Amino acid sequence: MPQMAPLLWLNLYMFFTAVFAVIIILNFFMKPPIKISITPLSKMTTPKTWKW
Repeated sequence: MPQMAPLLWLNLYMFFTAVFAVIIILNFFMKPPIKISITPLSKMTTPKTWKW
């Protein structure tokens, strides 16, 4: 298997760094998902009568 020249390694490093930066930027500017607001259910407290 032939070895890669140092310039090819530099090109590969630059390519992956650029792809990583683009992914980070796209994730930063993506619209956040709409949160579904769930109204808290009122606590239905029933009085408990303890008969011992």
